[in-house]
Amino acid sequence: MQAQNVEVKSGRVSFLAKTNAPMEWRTVVSTLQSLVDDASFDVSPEGISLRAMDPSHVAMIDLYWPKSAFEQFECDSSDRFTVRVEEFAKLIKRSEPKDGIEISRCDNDSILLKIGNEFYKREFELHLLESDSKSSPLPKLTFDTSIVMSHSLFVQAVNDISVVSNHLTMRISNEMVQFSGKGDIGKAQATFDSKSRKGAEGIYELRTKFMGTEPGWSSATYNIEYLLKMIKSVGASSSETIKIEYSSKMPLRMELGLGEATSKGARIHFFLAPRVGATED
Repeated sequence: MQAQNVEVKSGRVSFLAKTNAPMEWRTVVSTLQSLVDDASFDVSPEGISLRAMDPSHVAMIDLYWPKSAFEQFECDSSDRFTVRVEEFAKLIKRSEPKDGIEISRCDNDSILLKIGNEFYKREFELHLLESDSKSSPLPKLTFDTSIVMSHSLFVQAVNDISVVSNHLTMRISNEMVQFSGKGDIGKAQATFDSKSRKGAEGIYELRTKFMGTEPGWSSATYNIEYLLKMIKSVGASSSETIKIEYSSKMPLRMELGLGEATSKGARIHFFLAPRVGATED
């Protein structure tokens, strides 16, 4: 790993981003580790963003972290830095719960990480990767269904279906939320009565074009492995709720929070392509 304890370099600071706790950065690197090997962060006077596609082009991460969500943020002009995710994660995960993290860039070849508290401080320099790649474009999507539910409830339901299936089918109407799956050993189904239990059982919001008197379901099938990777990398302590948006047989967009920065507008979007040729379970 190309990182070491260093003395502070003098020179013009391209950008500086400081948080007073490590949870947000730990969540970001855990999310990236679940999907990609390299990651390019875009830094601008508005904040930090990132868009990364997994090698199979099945899933995409879209990070938005506005400057208002940092304890201190300085950036006069746009910048971009690319890291090997595993190397970056090793440094971020050296932090303890009471540590702050400061990341800055003073030259073209590396970033400086300061991790610590009033008693114990560490500094690391991490060499950057050369990259000419551009951010992947966001898919142009419209959603006919949106649901907000507790993180723990969604994790439980996905884990229940994963016992028998590698894929999860979501079927949602104005009165029912149903997850199901089937495999060689059998079938599984998890059903929530969204009309009578909304809020009390962890379903906080439900919108679908099938509201009112029009019958039907909004239905699509997705890979469980990818779903589990994402929701487990962003734990309930970082995102108490999950917002899921999709249309029948179309990509899903899942919105997760970023710890305390969520209240300032920070979020992670996770896009997942549907299973091609899937039939309803």
